[in-house]
Amino acid sequence: MILAIGIAAIVLVAVNAVFFTAVHLRDTATAAIDAATPIDLAVGTIRRDLQCVVTPKPGGLMSGDFKTGNVTSTGISAPVAAELYTATGSMSASEPWGEVQRVTYELKSSANGSQDLYRSISRNLLTTGTPDVEDQLLLSGVAEVHFSCYDGSQWQDTWDTTDTSGGSTNLPLAVRVRIQLGGAEKLNPNPIEMLVPIDSQARTNSNSTVGT
Repeated sequence: MILAIGIAAIVLVAVNAVFFTAVHLRDTATAAIDAATPIDLAVGTIRRDLQCVVTPKPGGLMSGDFKTGNVTSTGISAPVAAELYTATGSMSASEPWGEVQRVTYELKSSANGSQDLYRSISRNLLTTGTPDVEDQLLLSGVAEVHFSCYDGSQWQDTWDTTDTSGGSTNLPLAVRVRIQLGGAEKLNPNPIEMLVPIDSQARTNSNSTVGT
């Protein structure tokens, strides 16, 4: 009987060790998935907005400007990292506006002293007053977000289609986004990076002369 009890105790100890190891692995995997999900969502949202960007049109209401850098946006008090018009708005019978919306990306301070990445949306682009802005929290604990644009020969830290003197009145050929995590994620020195080609380009305004 004593031998049987000893063997049973050894078996229980082994089972207990295997059980707690499995629980620890499950918790580790769950934590990794929970941490990656907001990042995947933020990256997917930014990529979709850039892929569906609307080409700028001077004076146009539904095809506004494309700006990156420390820019000012209507209805938003602090400067934003990027402002663009994109066809990613969802349409329904109860919404009297189209799928084109103005989207900005900016960092805002949180209650715990860190910064959060927000996506701000203006849907009613035909309003005569200040448009309503809807803020969406994309990612918490962000130290820096940076948009750079490729003009065909080099990368530019700023881009403004309203600046006729800067030669960037059209969309860039590609946009590179870098997000540096901070807060609890600051031990990871590698930033989140994505490169999005821009296929949509506006036609030139120059007149061509055809010989006869």
